[in-house]
Amino acid sequence: SFIAAESFNYKKFFEMVGLKKKSPEDVKKVFHILDKDQSGFIEEEELKFVLKGFTPEGRDLSDKETKALLAAGDKDGDGKIGAD
Repeated sequence: SFIAAESFNYKKFFEMVGLKKKSPEDVKKVFHILDKDQSGFIEEEELKFVLKGFTPEGRDLSDKETKALLAAGDKDGDGKIGAD
């Protein structure tokens, strides 16, 4: 399960939440839930709580997991994930 400590696999997570099958509108909705400060970007601090956005019993990601997930989504290397 992806909830166990230090076993978070973002690829499995994306499959599980079905992000690949979602429309651009759905992806934007999820993005706005995670973008707590509405800055237009998901920063590392917000990413840490990504599992809670999908399930109330979700745990916080470890720093290592957060950095791996950030790297997966941060296409331009600016340390945050934009809506695109």
